[in-house]
Amino acid sequence: MGKKMSSPSLTESQFIRICRLINDSLHPFTVSENLSFSKQEEKNLLLILSQVSNETRRLIPSADTSSPLNPNSQNHHCLSKSISHLIPLLNLESLYIQHLAGNVLVTFSEFLASSVKTWEFFIHSLSICLELSISNISSCSFEPSITGAGGSGSDLLNLVGLFKPKLKNTSLFTVAGIIRTLRNILKFLKEECDDELVLVLLNSISFFISNVPWDSMDEIFGGNGGEDDERNALFLGNFIQLLSSFVDQISFAEGLDNSLDKNVILSKIINLVPKLLYWSLRKEGKCVNTCISRYFSHKLLVLMIRLSLQIPLDFLVLVSWLQLLHSYFEDLLYQPLTDVMNQDDYLEDSPFMLSNFDGEVHSMHSRHLQRQAIFLFLRCSFSLINLGKATRKHYSSATVKSSIDVDAISEQSCGREKGLLEIYAWLSGHVVVDKLVAHEMYREKSINFSFSLLKLYTHEDDILFKFLLELLSLQACEEQKFHKERLAPQDEMEDVLFHVSYIFNPIRLFHLFLAELHYDHQVLLDYLISKDTGISCAEYLLRCFRIVCDSWQTFMEFSVYGKLSNQLSSKRRKILSESSNFKIEPSSGPVKTIPLSLEKKFNGNLEYRHMKQMYELAKGCLLSLKKSVENLHLKNLFPYNPEVLLKRLERFQELCFKH
Repeated sequence: MGKKMSSPSLTESQFIRICRLINDSLHPFTVSENLSFSKQEEKNLLLILSQVSNETRRLIPSADTSSPLNPNSQNHHCLSKSISHLIPLLNLESLYIQHLAGNVLVTFSEFLASSVKTWEFFIHSLSICLELSISNISSCSFEPSITGAGGSGSDLLNLVGLFKPKLKNTSLFTVAGIIRTLRNILKFLKEECDDELVLVLLNSISFFISNVPWDSMDEIFGGNGGEDDERNALFLGNFIQLLSSFVDQISFAEGLDNSLDKNVILSKIINLVPKLLYWSLRKEGKCVNTCISRYFSHKLLVLMIRLSLQIPLDFLVLVSWLQLLHSYFEDLLYQPLTDVMNQDDYLEDSPFMLSNFDGEVHSMHSRHLQRQAIFLFLRCSFSLINLGKATRKHYSSATVKSSIDVDAISEQSCGREKGLLEIYAWLSGHVVVDKLVAHEMYREKSINFSFSLLKLYTHEDDILFKFLLELLSLQACEEQKFHKERLAPQDEMEDVLFHVSYIFNPIRLFHLFLAELHYDHQVLLDYLISKDTGISCAEYLLRCFRIVCDSWQTFMEFSVYGKLSNQLSSKRRKILSESSNFKIEPSSGPVKTIPLSLEKKFNGNLEYRHMKQMYELAKGCLLSLKKSVENLHLKNLFPYNPEVLLKRLERFQELCFKH
C-alpha cells in the first residue's frame, strides 16, 4: 500500500493535556442527556471546539519523547471520556457544531496516530458508538461488535456501558457524523501512506459492515420522504462515500483480521447495492431532490464500478445489476452520444451539469454520469459474455449470492447469450440493426457510433483505458472471423454476434482512438509515463499491437466515410497537417450490415485515398512513439521497463516496412 508514516511519539503529558482540555471544556455542555442550547451557548460551544481543535493540532508536531504514552486502562478510560463528550454533539441540528465536532475527532485521530495501540482503541471506540447509534434508531437492536477490537475485553465492555446512556437519544445525524469522521480519517491515512493504521481502520469498518442487520434499516429509508429527508440524505451520502473509499482501499490490504475474509466483506457490500439504490433514489429512480438524486447516482455508480473491478461477479449478480441499471439509469444508457451544449455555468463534467437537447433543457444527467452508467453496463454485459458456459457450481463459497429468482431465468438467457442480447438491445437503441441495409450506410453509422462512444471517454483519463480494455475483453476479432465468409447472418444469435463484433472491432476502435488524439504521439507518451494511466495505457497498447500484427491487412485497409472532426477533443494537442481533415459526424440514429471482408468490394477505388491516409497517419504516430520511448529508455528516464512494449513496436515497424 505504501510506506509507514513517520511521526514523533506521543507523550503522556501531551495526551493527558488534550484529554483534560476536552473533558473540562465540554462537560458543562454534555452533562445532560437531552442537549439543547441557546444561541449564545451555541456560539460559546463553537468557540471552545475551535480552540480544542487548534490546540490539539498545535501539539501534533512536538518531538518531545521524554515520556512516551503508555496505552493502559487508565489512559483508555480518559480517552473514552473525551469521546463520550464529542459524539453527542454530532446529534445537534446545528451543522456548524456537527462539522466542528467531527473535525475535532479527526484531529484527535491524527494526534494519537504515533501511539498505535491508543489510536486503535480510539477507532474501535468510534465503531462501538456507530453501532450503538444504529441499534438505537433501527427496528432491530443488536450488540456492537468487539471481536478483533483493540484493548482488553473489560475496557471495551466498559465502553459500551459508558456510551449507551450518552447515545440514548441518538439520530441519523450522529450516525452520519461518525461515518463522515471515519471516512475523513481513512482519507488522511491514505495521504500519509500508513499501512498499519489503515489496516486497523479497515478491520474496524469490516466488522461494522458485517455486524449491522441492514434489513432493519428498510423501515427508515423505505418511506416516501418528509421531515427526515435531510437526515436520510446526510447519512446515505456519507455512508456511500465511506463504502466507496473502503472498497478502493481494501484491494491493497494484506493482513486483515483472521476472522475476516476480504471477498466475504465485499460480497456483503455488493448485496447492499440494491438497498442503497432504493434508499437513495427511491422506486424507479425517482428522488424528491433532483440535485441530490444526481449526486447519489454518481456516488452509487462509482461504488458499483469499484466493486466490479475488485471481485469477480457471478452470473446472478451480473444479471441483477443489469436489471438495476435498467431500472435506475436506463435514460442514461440511451441518452444520445452527442456533445453537451450550453454548460458554461458548470465545471466541465460535473455530475450536476444539465444536458440540453433540441433546445429543451432537461435537469437530468451529465456526460459524466452517462459514461459511468455505460461503462458499468458494458462491463456487466461483457462479463456475462466471457462467462461462456460456466455455471454457478463453478464458483467458490466466497462468490456473491443474489436475491434474483433463478427459475425465472431461461436457459437461452444464461451467460454468453444473456450478455450478447443485452448489448444487442442497447446497440439497437443507438444504431438501427433490425434489417439489412446498404453496407455503406451501416458502416458509416456504426463507425459514427463507435467514435461517439469513444469520444465520451477521452475526457476522463482515469476511466479511459479501463473502458478501452473492457472493449478488448470482448475478443471482437475472433467473433469477426466467425462471419468472415458470410454476407449476412443466418439466425438470430448469429445476427447478434455479427453486430456486436462489427461495432466493437478492436482494430477500428484503435484507429479511431488514434484519430481522436490527432495522431499525436506525444499524447500517447504522456499517457504512458503518467503514474495514473501508465500501466493501463501500456497494457492497452500491447494488446492492440498484438491484434494489429495478427490482422495486418485489416489494419492497413481501415478507412472512414466523411471527414474526421477538426474538433476531436479540446483537451488534446492539435498537430494534424491540413491534409488530414477527415470527419465523423456524431451518432444520430440507428442500422445493420455485411462483413468487413467485403468492404473493399463495396467501396471501390474511391475510398483508397482515405484508407491510405489513415494508415499513414497511424503508422507515423506509432513509429514516432517508438522513437520517443527508445530515447527516454536509453537515458533511463522512462518510469518503468518498456522493453516488452518496444518489442511490439519493433514488430509493428517490421510489418510497416515489409508492406
